[in-house]
Amino acid sequence: MAQQESRQGVLARLNGLPLWQRAIAWLIAAIVVVAVVVLAAKGLRSLTPVKNFLTDYPGHSTLPDGTPEGFPAWLRWQHYLNFFFLVLIVRSGLRVRTTQRPTAFWTPKKRGRSKTPPKKISLDLWFHQSIDILWLVNGLVFAVLLFSTGQWARIVPTSWDVFPNALSAALQYASLDWPLENGWVNYNALQLLMYFLTVFIAAPLAAISGWRMSGLFPSKAKRLAKAYPIEWARAIHFPVMLYFVGFVIVHVVLVFATGALYNLNHMFAGTDTGGWAGFWIFVVGLAVAIGVMEAARPVVLRPIASLMGKVSRN
Repeated sequence: MAQQESRQGVLARLNGLPLWQRAIAWLIAAIVVVAVVVLAAKGLRSLTPVKNFLTDYPGHSTLPDGTPEGFPAWLRWQHYLNFFFLVLIVRSGLRVRTTQRPTAFWTPKKRGRSKTPPKKISLDLWFHQSIDILWLVNGLVFAVLLFSTGQWARIVPTSWDVFPNALSAALQYASLDWPLENGWVNYNALQLLMYFLTVFIAAPLAAISGWRMSGLFPSKAKRLAKAYPIEWARAIHFPVMLYFVGFVIVHVVLVFATGALYNLNHMFAGTDTGGWAGFWIFVVGLAVAIGVMEAARPVVLRPIASLMGKVSRN
């Protein structure tokens, strides 16, 4: 009880500080935590049983025979489009959550002889849902190509030793003596599990929860709505979005920290060499994503949305 009151007192004092002082306080706390983790990991790696464990499980699993190497053009395009759509989804999703009074609304065209009037939504929500659909289409194309080309074996666990190898990779990351793998051929086990989690668990959760909250959910499906309450979808959707934000940040940091030019050439230039080609393609792609994100404002969205429905101010 006393410890809980002490923590609440500390948080209260932090909240009373100016924003810049709170930021510094949290930064110092983060540095302390990271330092403790690194020292603890290095200490563990000095123990003989842990050394033996790292020898037995170097951090990556053996891939099935015939697993392709490298990154074909379709995979590189899918990777970029996934990033591009995610940037727009996160930005538009935050606008939907934070905008108190939308400046424009969108109403779909009435179809057939339905007596139910079309549901009006904000222009921001229309954009968010439209990008969601494009992201899902891109994901379906990715899944089909992934399993039809054999690339699936690089991000789907195929043996139980992936788990001790993932623990080994995590310990190596934590001690700042990072795993030495060639991403052109094989990811380390921790990467494999995170990619599997992102593609086959987080993405479907985002899609299913987003569908439940959207106008695409059948309004007359009372039993389905009762079995899958919208409150469940809301409880899932935002945390999953935060997961994607965290995943992208960590992913980009590791790309640049573990051999930036080689990693960028792998995914953007399709070569297993050094050089600056992949970097500059990445820069152009990033600029396009930021440009579209900033341009996605009502003045630009209105004429596009009007092609699919009616745009109004109220």
